[in-house]
Amino acid sequence: MTQPVPDAPATAVRPPGPSGGRLPTAGPHAGPPPAAGPHAAGRHAAGALDRTAAPPLPGLDVTLLDAWLRHAHPHLATDEPLRATLFAGGRSNLTYRVDGARVPLVLRRPPLGHVQETAHDMAREHRVIHALGGTRVPVPATVDLVDDTDGSAGTGTPFFVMERVEGEAISDPAQNAAYSPAELRAVSLELAELLAELHTLDPGSVGLADLGRPDGYLGRQLHRWGRQYDGSRSRDLPALDALQERLREHVPGTVRTGLVHGDYRLDNALVSRTGGVHVAAVLDWEMATLGDAAVDLGMLGLYWDIRRIAPPDGLTASAVDPAAGYPDFAELADAYAARLGSSVPELSWYRAFAAYKLAVILEGVHFRYRAGETVGEGFDAIGAMVLPLAGEGLARLDGAS
Repeated sequence: MTQPVPDAPATAVRPPGPSGGRLPTAGPHAGPPPAAGPHAAGRHAAGALDRTAAPPLPGLDVTLLDAWLRHAHPHLATDEPLRATLFAGGRSNLTYRVDGARVPLVLRRPPLGHVQETAHDMAREHRVIHALGGTRVPVPATVDLVDDTDGSAGTGTPFFVMERVEGEAISDPAQNAAYSPAELRAVSLELAELLAELHTLDPGSVGLADLGRPDGYLGRQLHRWGRQYDGSRSRDLPALDALQERLREHVPGTVRTGLVHGDYRLDNALVSRTGGVHVAAVLDWEMATLGDAAVDLGMLGLYWDIRRIAPPDGLTASAVDPAAGYPDFAELADAYAARLGSSVPELSWYRAFAAYKLAVILEGVHFRYRAGETVGEGFDAIGAMVLPLAGEGLARLDGAS
């Protein structure tokens, strides 16, 4: 179950959330998340506790989970039954808030429908979070990794449990009002510095030397996303075709190989006020692999500037607004370089690749919308975001600052 996976795969996309939603993503990042601790995948006997049945949740039988916890981790059980809430989000890994144990918990499981096997590998995400537990990169503490394919623990699929980190993912401009401009600036620079901490880690020192294949990483990424694009073609997109071709023609040499998060951005972190405003945890490690570290910088830059690239509706909402106190991305890159202790590579290709990757994801959503395979509101607008992203990628390759 802990077989290494070569590279981060193309993944499913979530629909808009109840408050208008967020950009489609490689994984859920709505509230409290993952962790690092023992990972015994214990089976359990059904508990004989007499309790009122919990309201049904999609993908989770809370009564069975309660019985499993009492058998596998009795030190975490209390006299009260477990309660669980599904965090808003959608189609990628499902995340549940679990209360009633001695410590607040979070459970992560794959989506309910069919997905690519490697895209939602619970063992992989658990492994990365567990490995980072003793580093300067803040992550939640893991409790257990469980192969629940027989359904006795309440999911019918592999899942993992972690302690909940209190904090909030800043994803909406309305949240900025709760922070001073100085606090938003400090959190932004800390986010960049933590990325440098991740990229300076020796994967072997934390047991992740076999997490992926760094050699040829960029080429394989282009091939993978190209296949995804080919499988979603329903209209002519000459700008996206041109961007794909130019990326393939000018693949840069890797300057730094290291642990790559794969979807590093502000709303994939939890911000806490305890002990001063700071980043309490980095979330959503399902796409983590070994590869070219600059890919993370390119993705961070794309989402940092997304308000400029696409219309600021519910699907492209971002809290990052210079008027609220957020620094420009160039300052983040400088903070990253200062913590790294070396200069940042030229990022035009990486920022173009990030735009290409998101454009391909959104074109896939548009394809499924036209085929009548999406559920929910807001999908009709996603197709209009593809060409602005393709234009952004081409502009980056042409030297846009």
